[in-house]
Amino acid sequence: MNNEMSALRNLHISAEGGLGKGKLGVVMAPAGVGKTACLVQIGLESLLNDEEIFHVAVGQTVEQVNAWYDSLFDDLAERRKIENRDEMHGQLTRRRVIKIFTENSLDAARLREAIDLFRKYMNLTPKTILIDGFVWGEASAQLIPEIKALAAEVGAALWMTATTPRVYKAVSGAGITPPCDRCAACIDLGLRLESRGSHVDVFVVKDGDKQVPAEPLMQLHPETMRRLRVGSEHTPVPRLPASDYMLLSGGANGAEAEFGACAERWGLSESNFSFPGRGAVRSRGLIELTDDELLQGDVSSAYLKAHMHRSYPDTPLFRKVLQSIWHQVNTSGEVFHIGQLQGDNTARGGTGWAVELAKHWGKPVYVFDQDRCTWYRWQDHEWVEVQKPTIARDRFTGTGTRFLNDAGKKAIHDLFEDSFGPVAR
Repeated sequence: MNNEMSALRNLHISAEGGLGKGKLGVVMAPAGVGKTACLVQIGLESLLNDEEIFHVAVGQTVEQVNAWYDSLFDDLAERRKIENRDEMHGQLTRRRVIKIFTENSLDAARLREAIDLFRKYMNLTPKTILIDGFVWGEASAQLIPEIKALAAEVGAALWMTATTPRVYKAVSGAGITPPCDRCAACIDLGLRLESRGSHVDVFVVKDGDKQVPAEPLMQLHPETMRRLRVGSEHTPVPRLPASDYMLLSGGANGAEAEFGACAERWGLSESNFSFPGRGAVRSRGLIELTDDELLQGDVSSAYLKAHMHRSYPDTPLFRKVLQSIWHQVNTSGEVFHIGQLQGDNTARGGTGWAVELAKHWGKPVYVFDQDRCTWYRWQDHEWVEVQKPTIARDRFTGTGTRFLNDAGKKAIHDLFEDSFGPVAR
């Protein structure tokens, strides 16, 4: 097995053969751009190169991290037409360990203890340590050097993610920006991800003492972070065929049914999340969630009221509706909602919860206000009017009001036509 199959082969540019033992690479981007997927791709690259990895996830679950690795491996295996994919998947899984920390529990001593257990009981020594979800703050100036020294002692390269303010999004090649600037001297390789909708640009903002290029190093797919192009080549990013896109919805009357009808008309696949006892208009791609699956998306009435600024029916049926909406948004890359914006910046109705979830998770979210006949995007804590958005992510949510009017129906139709061209007759 070798790294010829890696989606991000040659990403480690600061030294031949990788980032280097005891070196620190940081993937920086605002929320929702793809830092986690990028870090998992780096881990996948090491695994494909027959190396062991130690993946630390802060504030996540083992199941969530495993799902990332499984999803990105499946994408790679499908595109590379790997025949022994189950055998290879098993080999990769045996060479990685995932450790979960809460936001305030990660320190060098606990990390050392976890790695020692990894080495002692599994007889594996990590060549790459990945830390995702770490919150860079005042303690970083002391903690990061300690973790970096530990990586050097173990003989591993260290990769971390960092969430940066959106105000720096347009500053390409601007060096190490907050909140990582206080640890800039410790960072050997700094990468900045900038979303362009159809792709993500990767800029090198620090590479040791080398001069960094102004052009992006490469372009990545916005969902999987697989590589699309290298260096300063200006080859346009190819648009994926419509059949590679999936609509995530609820299959209810109104906007959701129209999203589904358009998805079928343009040749997209769809998943409609429902549950036993709830009638869904769309049967194509219907997924009936179990009680255990529904509980994954549970939310308290107090939390819902605090974020939506209004009360909802406290009934088992409505609670399941909200839980199913969580599944529509959880693995989605962006959200499109048809309905009405209210004065408190929320979207009207129960499906407005999809909008609020997308805002909370930092995912691109668009609302078409049927009364104003205008599209809006949530940006920098406010709704900004936009002209004709297009579908950029291959897994997207389409939802909204049951009371769809002609303007809303046209908005959905135009969204698909602007994204995929005229429907084939």
